[in-house]
Amino acid sequence: MSRWRHLRLVGRSLSSSPESLVVGGFALVILVGSLLLLLPWARTGEDMDFVTALFTSTSAVCVTGLIVVDFPVYYSTFGQIIVLALIQVGGLGVMTGAAFIYRLLGRRLSLRSEAALHNSVFQRNAAAEFRLLFRRILLVTLVAELAGAIILAFGIVLSGAEGGSIFPALFQSVSAFNNAGFSTYSDSLIGFADQPLVLFTIMALIVLGGLGGIVLVELLECGRNLVRTRGRSGCHFGLHSRLVFIVSGVLILSGAGFLLATGTPTEAGAIEKVGEALFQSVTARTAGFNTVAIGALPVASLVLLIALMFVGGSPASTAGGIKTTTLAIWLADVWSAVRKREEVVILKRAIPPDVVRRALLLINLAVLWNFVGVLLLLVLEKETEFALLDLLFEQISAFATVGLSTGVTPELSTASRLWIIVTMFVGRLGPLLLASWAFRAQPARVHHATGRVLIG
Repeated sequence: MSRWRHLRLVGRSLSSSPESLVVGGFALVILVGSLLLLLPWARTGEDMDFVTALFTSTSAVCVTGLIVVDFPVYYSTFGQIIVLALIQVGGLGVMTGAAFIYRLLGRRLSLRSEAALHNSVFQRNAAAEFRLLFRRILLVTLVAELAGAIILAFGIVLSGAEGGSIFPALFQSVSAFNNAGFSTYSDSLIGFADQPLVLFTIMALIVLGGLGGIVLVELLECGRNLVRTRGRSGCHFGLHSRLVFIVSGVLILSGAGFLLATGTPTEAGAIEKVGEALFQSVTARTAGFNTVAIGALPVASLVLLIALMFVGGSPASTAGGIKTTTLAIWLADVWSAVRKREEVVILKRAIPPDVVRRALLLINLAVLWNFVGVLLLLVLEKETEFALLDLLFEQISAFATVGLSTGVTPELSTASRLWIIVTMFVGRLGPLLLASWAFRAQPARVHHATGRVLIG
C-alpha cells in the first residue's frame, strides 16, 4: 500500500468519526496519567487508590483543578511534574482541537485566513493550515507561560514564601494560563492575597488563556503588524474576537462589582477588597484559584460565582462553561424575539440561524446535564446531608472545569467522585463534540405536518 493511499484511508476513517478521535485521545491521556500517578515515587508515601489517581488525572487533563487530597502534600515533586505535563497537554489539545473544529465550521481563524475548508478534515490544505495554527498557538502559549513564570518568580521571592520560587512559579504560570486551578500551595493563593504582582500576573494569564486560540492568533498577528509597520497600522479584529473582548470585559467588571456589593469574608481594606473581588471574578470563569475561603462567602456571592462558572470562558480556549459567545448569542436571540425581528444581530452582523440553534442547544444540554447531576449528587450524598448550594456549586464547578469548591470535594463518596469525573470529562469535551456533531449533521429527508400547542 502506497504512502498516499494509506494517508487517505486514515484521513477518511478519522474524518468519519471526529467525536471518537477527540474522546479517545483525551481518555487515553487521562488513563496514562492515572497510571503514572499510581507509581510509588509520584506520592509522598501515603497509599494511593485508583479512583484518586483517576480523579486527579481527569481534573488535570480537563484543566479543572478539583482535588480530593492536599495536592502539594500528597504528591511528590515527580507527581506534581506529571500533573503539570497533563495540564499542558490538556490545555494545548483543547485550544488547537477546538480552534480547528471552529475553522472547519467556517469560522474566521485570522485576518489573513479567508478561504473555507472543504469536506475532508485531512485534505492537504487543511493539514497545512492546522500545522500553522498549532505552531502559532504553541508559540503564544510558551511565550505567555515563560513570561508569567519569570514575573511570578520575582513575586514569590518578594513575598518571602518558603519552598523556592522557580518550580512554583512555573507551575502556577502553566496552571493559570491553562485555567487549571492547580496550585503548589495548600491554600491556593490565599497566602499571596497581599501580593499584587503575583495576583495581577495570575489574572493576566487566566484572561489570556480564556480568550481562545482563535483570538490569540489574531492578537499575535496584530502584534506582528504593529512591529512591522512601527505602529502605523492598527489592529482589525474579526467579529468573534470583538465579541469575546466585550463579553469577557463585561463579565469580569460586573462580577467584581457584585462581589464588592455582597462582601468578602476578610477584613481587608478598601483597595485590597477591590483586588479580591476582581481576582475572584476573573478566576471564577474557569481558573479555580482563590484568595479567599470560598465556603465562607455570602450566599449571594456563591450564586454569582455559579453563574460566572456556568458561562465560563470563550470558544477554542482552555476555559470551560457554555462560553461567552454562546451567552451573547442567547441574549441577542431573546432581544430579537422580544422585538419580533427575524434576524439575530450582534455588533451589526446577522448571526446565521444554524449558529443560533447550536448555541441554544448547547445551553439546553448544559442545563439538563447539571440538573440531573445535582439530583444525583443529592441522592448519593443523602447520608452526609450536604447543603443544596454546596452540591450545586460542586456540580457546576466540575462541568465548567473551574476547580473552585466550598470545601466538600474531599468529603464526597466514591460514587460521587466518579460522577464528578464523568462531569469534568463531559464538561471539557462537550462543546467540542457538539461542534463536531453539528459539522457532520445531515438535513432531514422527511418533513412532518405542522402541529400547534399552547404555551405560556
